[in-house]
Amino acid sequence: MTKQIFINLAVTNLQKSMDFYTALGFTNNPQFSDDAGKCMVWSDSIFVMLLTHKKFSDFTAKPIADTKTNIAGLFSLSVNSVDEMNNIMAGGLNAGGIEPNEMRDYGFMQQRTIEDFDGHTWEIFYMDMTKLPAE
Repeated sequence: MTKQIFINLAVTNLQKSMDFYTALGFTNNPQFSDDAGKCMVWSDSIFVMLLTHKKFSDFTAKPIADTKTNIAGLFSLSVNSVDEMNNIMAGGLNAGGIEPNEMRDYGFMQQRTIEDFDGHTWEIFYMDMTKLPAE
C-alpha cells in the first residue's frame, strides 16, 4: 500500500469548510465522509479530514486549539506553476479565505499563504528547481 497522509482539522462549519477546500481544488471522497466529517482529497496520497469539533474530540483528550489566534501548524502544498498557485489562491479567496501576508518570492520559490475560516494556515508554493541556488 502506498504511504498516505491524512491531516485532521477541527472546523466550526463543516459545509462552509468543505466549500472552501473545494474552491482550493480539493475533491470530496464521499466514501470517507459523513455528517461529522468530510474527506477532502488533494492527491492520491494527501487527504484532509474536516471534522466537527465533537468528532475531532473523539480522537484526543486535549482541548482544541483556537487556530484563529494561535498557530497549530503550517501545511504546505506544492503546485506546478505560479499561475496554478495564483488560481488556487483566487478560488480560496473568493470562497472567503484570507491572505494574511503578501506573496513571498525567494527566487527559486514563490509562496502564498491562505487561511480558512477556522484559521488553519496553508502555504501554496511553486518551486523551480532549475533556479535553486548552488551551494
